[in-house]
Formats: sequence, C-alpha cells, structure tokens
Amino acid sequence: MSEASATEPAALRRRRRLSSREYVEGVLAGNRVILAQAITLIESRLESDAQLAHEVLEGVLPHTGRARRVGITGVPGVGKSTFIDALGLHMIRGRGERLAVLSVDPSSPVSHGSILGDKTRMEKLSLEEQAFIRPSPARGHLGGVALRTRETILLCEAAGYQNILVETVGVGQSETAVRSMTDCFVLLMIAGAGDELQGIKRGIIEMVDLMAINKADGDNRAKAERARAEYASALHLLARPADGWTAPVVTCSAITGEGVAPIWDLVLEHRATLQSNGWLDRRRHQQALEWMRELVIFGLEEQFHRSPLVERNLSQIQEEVVAGRLSPFSAARRLLDFSRCKE
Repeated sequence: MSEASATEPAALRRRRRLSSREYVEGVLAGNRVILAQAITLIESRLESDAQLAHEVLEGVLPHTGRARRVGITGVPGVGKSTFIDALGLHMIRGRGERLAVLSVDPSSPVSHGSILGDKTRMEKLSLEEQAFIRPSPARGHLGGVALRTRETILLCEAAGYQNILVETVGVGQSETAVRSMTDCFVLLMIAGAGDELQGIKRGIIEMVDLMAINKADGDNRAKAERARAEYASALHLLARPADGWTAPVVTCSAITGEGVAPIWDLVLEHRATLQSNGWLDRRRHQQALEWMRELVIFGLEEQFHRSPLVERNLSQIQEEVVAGRLSPFSAARRLLDFSRCKE
C-alpha cells in the first residue's frame, strides 16, 4: 500500500513541525505517515531542513543495514514496474515479508516536473498493506536514481522493511549508480528489440548480478530463449567476477508470473554466496565510502552556490563566457576563487 493512502488529515500533519526524536521514533515504529514525511524531509533542498534531516538520519542509522537491497534496471518498455508488481506479490503473499519499492521517475529537463506514475503501474502491489511504494523524481541526477535514494533506503530499513527494491529510470551511459547502493543488481531485457548484444552498454553487463529476459510468453517464448542463450554466452566471455558469482541469465513473464519466483530465489542465493565469502561486507563498506564522497561533492556544490560573491558575479561571468570575452576555464577559476573568499 502506498504511503499516499494514509488517512491522517493533511491539516493535522501540517499543524506543527516534528522533532528529530519524533521522526526517529515514528520511523522505528513503522508509522507509514511519519516515514513518508521523513523521506520528504531528507529530499528537501531547503537549508532550514538540512540539520533536522541530518539528526533524523543519525538517529535511525544504528537500526539499518539488515535489509536485502536490490536494484532493478532495464531498457524503457521492458516492463520494470509490472515485473516489480509480480515480484512484490511473491514476497508478500508467498513469503510473508514486507517490501519497500523506491521508484525513480525521470524529470523533465525543461520544467523539472515528474509524472511519478509508478504507484498506478503497480496496481496490485499498491493495494498491499505490507508494501510501501515511494516514487521520487530524478531531477536530472545521474545514475538513474534520485539524489537521496541512499538515505531513503536507510529510512525504509529502519522502518522494518526486509526487502528494498530500487527501480531506476532506465539503462543509459550514466545510469549505473544503483549498483553502488544495492547488494544485487538485476537487469531486465526483452527479446526482439534489435541487436540484443548491442542494445546495452558493456559496462552495465559487467556489473549485473542477474539478467532476466522478460515477456517470455506466447509467441515470444522462442525469441526470449534465443536472447537468453546469447546473453549467457556473452557473459561467459567476460572475466570471472572477483566475488565468485557468475551472473545467471533467465527468462520470465511478469504478466503470467512464470519464472518470477525463481528469480527471487537466485537473488537469495546470490546474497548467501556473498555473505559466505565476505563480499557482502566488502561491498557495503565500499558503498559507504562512495556515499561519503558523493556527499562531500554535493556539499561543496551547495557551499559554492551559497557564496555571496559567486551569487553577485555569476550572471556577469556567464555573459562574458557567452560573448567570448572570457574562456570557460578562466571563468571557472574566477568563480572558484570567489567561492573561497570571505567578505
């Protein structure tokens, strides 16, 4: 069930600002309304929300890290949302587990708006009480994920969700950041959409932990099986991964449900393998370092734009660059010097 279905009146939610303790206690208690509000808080770009968001994240951090984090990506039209709908029902009805889906919708480069329609595309899963679906706009953030996806994962883990699925906006040259924040990276493909082996970047293939050819039903079964064999052969040509796991290639149909449950079994097998050989901890440690670097870069960018000298001179310097009176290199150096100056 989506957090949007919560029945608490909007006026009551706006009555007062929650304290960091109230946020933390509400999230740990599994309060869906407070969880949704906490995610909105950490997604906020208002400077006035930054300290409170930091306190909330620090408060829930000791209660995180136990969930299975799975990233799901694929070419547009591959059926990611339908697949997650079927997979989620298997987890909830078949295994009795709770599930959080973090679905990232592409933002318009013109209006920066986002449709945020994944709740409606996951028709069955959105009705389940044990499912929490949170769509977030990408807002131009590279990596196929939203700016605060890592933090949202932690909040959902603290709220007691055993499985976290991160659905990305699609496959592209930069859309692999989800690999750096999940334990298992699943790539969905379809057959008959052109040259299968040229349809995605080699870099993405090298990072996948599991590949599934979706829409393997009806007259498309034979094509899906051929595509599966081609991808399996391509993966065997790559160097053996250091973590000891060779990515399997399977077929499935999100519409009929055939092959969906075995995919989750493979996800669990992958996790067990990485836990037994120590690679799950190594991956999590590396992800923590990457997150730290990402936050440093984001913080430096915010600090740059908050500089009064940068704010006063940015428009003029941009005009000089456009007019050809100042090179982009010199302009960047000048702006960086301004950002370091204190008035």
